[in-house]
Amino acid sequence: MQTKLPESLLQTFEGQEAEAILRSCVHCGFCLATCPTYQLTGNELDSPRGRIYLIKNALEGSPVTRITQHHLDRCLTCRSCERACPSLVQYGRLLEIGRAYVHERFTRPFPERAARNLLRLGLLNRSLFERLIKLARLVRPCLPLWLKRTVAHRSASQPVFKQNRARKMLILDGCVQPGLASGINEAARRVLDRMNLSLVSAKNSGCCGSLSLHLDAREEAFNYMRQNIDAWWPHVESGIEAIIMTASGCGVTVREYGKHLAHDPAYAERARRISELTRDISEVILAEGAVLLSAYPVLLGRHVAFHAPCTLQHGQSLRGVVEEVLVTAGAILTDVPEGHMCCGSAGAYSFFEPEMSKQLRRLRLEALQSGAPEEIVTANIGCMMHLAARAKVPVRHWIELLDDGFATLEKNVPYAMPQL
Repeated sequence: MQTKLPESLLQTFEGQEAEAILRSCVHCGFCLATCPTYQLTGNELDSPRGRIYLIKNALEGSPVTRITQHHLDRCLTCRSCERACPSLVQYGRLLEIGRAYVHERFTRPFPERAARNLLRLGLLNRSLFERLIKLARLVRPCLPLWLKRTVAHRSASQPVFKQNRARKMLILDGCVQPGLASGINEAARRVLDRMNLSLVSAKNSGCCGSLSLHLDAREEAFNYMRQNIDAWWPHVESGIEAIIMTASGCGVTVREYGKHLAHDPAYAERARRISELTRDISEVILAEGAVLLSAYPVLLGRHVAFHAPCTLQHGQSLRGVVEEVLVTAGAILTDVPEGHMCCGSAGAYSFFEPEMSKQLRRLRLEALQSGAPEEIVTANIGCMMHLAARAKVPVRHWIELLDDGFATLEKNVPYAMPQL
């Protein structure tokens, strides 16, 4: 694709990135077939190719309008198009640059700005968010059904192991997951403890930055990234093996810290190292626990549907890893048609594009429930809550399912598990 970006933009780091990405696109249209929003609307401007043209025109100096902003907002950032692209166009990175450029040149209506600021305030203040969730659980009988299901998830009742293993890895606690489903990280600690690994949290670490990044607050996002790097760096210097993510949405962002902070000389090298150390928990369990799971198939006979979050299968290119873990543990995975499609959660997307989000959720649940599973498992807190609000079967994180399988075996046959 030919470009005519102004020289002033080409002198910037992001301008050079954008030009290289734009030039790599041959506008073949292969991306259209994989784009959830294009599949729903049939509008070219709701496709990756259409949005690339909108970004190109904006960067070249064409007037930025509400139409431009609207169609960029409607992108889920699922990055399914990147998987289908024969030219390997880095669409996700181009969209980030384009959205930031548009935000600087077109002011959102006040109600939208206020809603975005309130959402950031409520979700990123961990203590405030946890108090709100506790309040919602107190008045749960009075809430609508979908909200009852959303706040119903609670911590597992099993104790968290506190053994000090020789091998240690960091774990990201995050911002909303501790309040909504603290049992996920507790389950992760227990499962990895059985594999002779300790998970430790770093004081002063917090949100990965993805929510701010998606809500027009890039500098705030970069500051969250720097805060995490500062909190994790002493552990990195002491030889921590990896930084573990139990939320794939956080994982894709932390894996790209090196790209996000490449422009910051004070953090660029450390950010690159953090990205190198980042692992989804499924990668660790497959590498460290495959033999254990084969010997003790704790999910034997369980019929499960796995929803692969876009941030896991497209953003991190981890396709089939969780599925292999579950099958090794004895689970029977039910068929899920069009497994590459998005559920419609996409971070804050469901708040600001509710109709599109609901349509995508309905289609995803039809596919997930078509094989009559006992339950649905996923790898991201946002997808989990979004699907649980309307699913006919329980929805939870797959690591909780695995942890429950181990706990059941240890309770019924206490001598069966090895003493690691």
